[in-house]
Amino acid sequence: MTTINLHPRRAARQCVLKALFAYQFSKNNTIKQLVSKNPELKGNNDFIQLLFDIVLENMKLTENIIKSHLENWEIERVALIDKILLKMGICEIYFIDDIPPKVTISEMVEIAKVYSTDESPVFINGILDAVFKNYIKDNKK
Repeated sequence: MTTINLHPRRAARQCVLKALFAYQFSKNNTIKQLVSKNPELKGNNDFIQLLFDIVLENMKLTENIIKSHLENWEIERVALIDKILLKMGICEIYFIDDIPPKVTISEMVEIAKVYSTDESPVFINGILDAVFKNYIKDNKK
């Protein structure tokens, strides 16, 4: 994993993406292996573990949120990388209060530019922006 010149949180998110992708196939927690192979990630170990765990704990919730925002599209047709990035973004918006949602959305879009298709950044931005707007609407006091 190349993390040179990356912001530490971006490198951490990319680590979580890779671990969640691997988890889809092996159901092993690969976070410790990824962090141990990349010492520059160790400063973000708590964030990496937190995001990984939150995404795993909220798979059904995030899947349902994604489905509710898809128009004329089945979730099975969404690329696995895009689904994982959407789930990570949703979990940051819903459960990690110290990260501004606009930062989360921007980060997921930037990571999609590296790991997914040319269309993915626009798709992820649109879904996460809609998720955030609904979250704000649903959580107004």
